[in-house]
Amino acid sequence: MQTTLLSILGLALLGTLRAQDSIPVQADFQQDKLTGRWYSIGLASNSNWFKEKRHLMKMCTTIISTTAEGNLEVTSTYPKGDQCVTRNSLYTKTEQPGRFSYTSPRWGSKHNVHVVETNYEEYALVATQISKSTGSSTMVLLYSRTKELSPERLEMFTQFCREQGLADEEILILPQTDKCMADAA
Repeated sequence: MQTTLLSILGLALLGTLRAQDSIPVQADFQQDKLTGRWYSIGLASNSNWFKEKRHLMKMCTTIISTTAEGNLEVTSTYPKGDQCVTRNSLYTKTEQPGRFSYTSPRWGSKHNVHVVETNYEEYALVATQISKSTGSSTMVLLYSRTKELSPERLEMFTQFCREQGLADEEILILPQTDKCMADAA
């Protein structure tokens, strides 16, 4: 019984490690070039919260800065009803440049964040494996330095999401809005 349980746990851990390894990380990642203002252009996820809130989501701004310890401070401001909500997250660097970890203080979920691809001046593609007691999910974000991206970049985002096993109904190009854009300084 104990051997069987250990075997199952070992296989589950191996599966998690393989899933993390399957997400690439930007070669020659340069963290200082990732800092500054970004707009969230695309969002994809197979999580329940995304399915429930998808119809309410709009473009938002995200400011990325580096802490003294070399971690990333990620501040996102987004419209929620008639208000602008700001959420701060601290992404802790790992041994691998371009990969970070984050634990949600609100939900206790563990986030394994990968900067998959970026040219730093136009777009950044970020994929996150999220683990919590109720299961795991995948989230992919497409950031842009401007409020619009070329159809080629949008297609690259969609294709990458599909490669991560996300269905078309789990992929969203966020509607543009001017709400809360000026509030994020």
